[in-house]
Amino acid sequence: MNATQNLPVVAVTLGDPAGIGAELIAKLLSKPEACARANVVLVGDRWLWEEGQRIAGLQVPTAPVQALAEVRGRADTTRPAFLAVDSIDPAAVHRGKAEPAGGRSVLKVLDQCMDATLAGHVDAICFAPLNKQAMKLGGMQHEDELHHFASYLGVTGYFCEFNTLGDLWTSRISSHVPTKDAAGYITAERITQAAELIYRSLLANGVAQPKVAVAAFNPHGGDGGLCGREEVEVIEPTVRALQARQWPTEAPFHGPFPADTIFLKAQAGEYQAIVTMYHDQGQIAIKLLGFSRGVTVQGGLPIPITTPAHGTAYDIAGQGRANVEATWQAFLIACRMGAAHRAAA
Repeated sequence: MNATQNLPVVAVTLGDPAGIGAELIAKLLSKPEACARANVVLVGDRWLWEEGQRIAGLQVPTAPVQALAEVRGRADTTRPAFLAVDSIDPAAVHRGKAEPAGGRSVLKVLDQCMDATLAGHVDAICFAPLNKQAMKLGGMQHEDELHHFASYLGVTGYFCEFNTLGDLWTSRISSHVPTKDAAGYITAERITQAAELIYRSLLANGVAQPKVAVAAFNPHGGDGGLCGREEVEVIEPTVRALQARQWPTEAPFHGPFPADTIFLKAQAGEYQAIVTMYHDQGQIAIKLLGFSRGVTVQGGLPIPITTPAHGTAYDIAGQGRANVEATWQAFLIACRMGAAHRAAA
């Protein structure tokens, strides 16, 4: 086996064709260091890739392949491989609009990449921003892409989104549900699963000694039961049970801490991950800390899948203004987790 075959194979997709995805991927793959970190294969429509380069004002040489099964055996990985897929006609794309054709395009490309990961040809996927409305219009039967991935890959255990910002990761025990229903998701099982999953994912991302903080649900952490009893009855006992178990590293779980101070502890470097109790409890904080660098990791799947945490930015599509930093960070995580996935296979 030559040295290049030790690199993880990372599939990169162009995202919603009406958004900024193709421009972002042109900027991403123009970085010489991208192909030093992975055996990269770009999957998408040829015309869309050419348009993304035009918008970005870049030319990125690629090496054509006929199938994703060819990528791992490439002798030269200094250029991204390119698998051209006919998923959408240019005339069906109206920049800045969520439409069924765009959703079908995204689903076709991502499903093809997932097939390749299940077959052992790809180690990780990094996708450019997509649009949930377009995907639902295009036939997605699930509430979001994570549930689509989990269904497609046959996941039966716990899964959730992680949002990351540099060295800080967050998970949550409930996601896209009305805030009034969030308390009903606070169970020992869900807290345990979310905490354990993000801990093991940090290990796979190369963090040697992960420290995970668990957030309280109520103001002031419930004030000992005077301002809500979720902490007393569920969250505190669950954290104690986690602390009592044996783990590969020393004392990884702590809390619960009030939500209005927990991110200060993490920002100071005390913790590498926070388990939050509902969507906005973590999302608001992490986006304020650095919106342009945020990454979403699809946690609990049998393969690593990452994406920038921002959306399709329809309002600036085609203008060449898209910031590539979050996409670059998502790609780096896909490379690290893809390498760990390959090593464990």
